[in-house]
Amino acid sequence: MTYLSDLRSYIAALDDLGDIMHITRQVDGDLEPGAITRRSCEIKSGAPLFENIEGAAPGFRILGAPAALSSRPDMPYARVALSLGLPPESTGPDIVNALAAARDIPLQPPVLVDSSEALCHQNILRGEDANLDLFPIPFGHGKDGGRYANTWGTLIVRTPDGRWVNWSIARVMKVDGRRMVGLVVPSQHIGQVWAEWVELGEPMPYALVQGPAPAISCVSGIPLPAEVNEVDYVGALVGETVELVKAISIDLEVPATAEIVIEGHVSITRDCMEGPYGEYGGYLGTGSSMQPTFHVETITHRDDPIWPLVVAGRPADESHTIWAMGIAADALTHLRAARLPVKTVWAPEGAAVHWLLVVVPADWRDELPGVSSEQFAKHVGDVLFETGAMLFIPKVFLVDDDIDPTNLSDVVWAISTRVHPTGRRAVFEDQRIVRLPQCYEEREYASGQGPKIVYDLLLPAFGEGRNLHSSFEQGYPDELKQRVLANWPA
Repeated sequence: MTYLSDLRSYIAALDDLGDIMHITRQVDGDLEPGAITRRSCEIKSGAPLFENIEGAAPGFRILGAPAALSSRPDMPYARVALSLGLPPESTGPDIVNALAAARDIPLQPPVLVDSSEALCHQNILRGEDANLDLFPIPFGHGKDGGRYANTWGTLIVRTPDGRWVNWSIARVMKVDGRRMVGLVVPSQHIGQVWAEWVELGEPMPYALVQGPAPAISCVSGIPLPAEVNEVDYVGALVGETVELVKAISIDLEVPATAEIVIEGHVSITRDCMEGPYGEYGGYLGTGSSMQPTFHVETITHRDDPIWPLVVAGRPADESHTIWAMGIAADALTHLRAARLPVKTVWAPEGAAVHWLLVVVPADWRDELPGVSSEQFAKHVGDVLFETGAMLFIPKVFLVDDDIDPTNLSDVVWAISTRVHPTGRRAVFEDQRIVRLPQCYEEREYASGQGPKIVYDLLLPAFGEGRNLHSSFEQGYPDELKQRVLANWPA
């Protein structure tokens, strides 16, 4: 593994792959960076690096689409792989398996460095000088409720008793130069920590970190068990100790190589309107809600800082790459812990984090003797729909390992030819849901409950009605296939 310890070394690595789109002409500070970033995701161009932004100080930059799909068709997941210290040619399942495997590695706590050694403390702004207006924070979508000051930054909070430090990504909207408002969902970890501060009656200290080491950003965006410190997991995952530094004005530690760190406190009431925002399901938002205010008290930053920008929308962007991979890794961990025979789990980008494919080996019946495929599907749902990460996934497909879950043509073929019209499926009624998945009815959103389903796509066992594919791989003798391949034009 090669741990890229800051955003700039990551950008250099992407540049070496030809996966950075340098934009040196002046762009406006409002919608243009968002529009270019969104189109770059949809056409799989290089990650846009905006180097000349109207209204921003010279040297201030924006990096768009930091962990979206690569512009290199031979290595589509290169941005996520490089972020996590993996080879850029890693496949999606390679990444999922690495994320799951790191759950079993001893956690590696960070090391604290002196403030004088911390690049994030090259510039320190206090009081009235700590103003968000200094930074190029654009609109993401034309219908958003404001400029979103957090789309890929890490929010750091700690429980009042200090037992748990949580790092996460949540959307945070700029209100003015000294205030932001963030979506704090009670069921998510940041919401659980905030609730403890509310009960204590004290504002919650927070740090919003823009542009840390890319592994930190990715891990902040995936589900981990409650009360696991993400920084310790990053160390285990990449095999390197993460360097932190004490924040300037609050009792938290922050990544020492970060581009920008915003420090302050969060109100104990939902006192400011947040939203709307175009989300990962692919639709422009229309709703808003009262959420806590994030007061800005201190800002530190590197010289010539880089602000990362994610613009969520139709697949594929960071929601459909790293977040979906994190959900798949969490599902894989739980299914293996339940001793179910599973080779890998995958969330296809095109399904916008609404589908999960559970891939099982051809000999799964040997490991589950006497269990029908319908019963297997029920076991899978019983395990998955009790986990927190599956709050967002309404549909699971149980498939044989002759299907490549990362190949959407394979997936569509399997669903089309292996789902019975009346359905072999396990339906789980009255499951907990939130508004972010796009497939439910208003009455279900209002009640917070709706159905979830595991579709059984498993073929019969060989010799019991299972047909071979009419494909090159399965439709011809091995000797003939070898001859064909040996003589295939270069």
